[in-house]
Amino acid sequence: MKKIGLLNQPLSTAIAGMGHTDTLVIADAGLPIPFRPRRIDLALVPGIPSFLDTLKAVLSEMEVERAVVAEEMAQVSPDLLAAVREILGETPIDLIAHRDFKGQTNGAQAVVRTGECTPYANIILVSGVVF
Repeated sequence: MKKIGLLNQPLSTAIAGMGHTDTLVIADAGLPIPFRPRRIDLALVPGIPSFLDTLKAVLSEMEVERAVVAEEMAQVSPDLLAAVREILGETPIDLIAHRDFKGQTNGAQAVVRTGECTPYANIILVSGVVF
């Protein structure tokens, strides 16, 4: 049994296989997931697991050089955006239109579906390098 870190095998495997500039999406319960990326469904019931808890867990194992969120998050869920900014610290965050965000998810290595039901609780994490 794995001793520390992410216990979810598909999520841990997806992160371990990522290279520089590959992307991973953390999504709310309602984001449409394209056919191409691997679907990692963590959703149990509304709110579990939460978007922010999932983001924190992923960041414990993934080097992120930048992130992308829908600009609608700033308008509709500003408290969520503030929490994301706090969690990411100095990591740059790009804001793009939600329709463009959905289009970018097609190129992701994986989409992690949470139980989050807050509007626009979605993020694309761009993999960095540790050296």
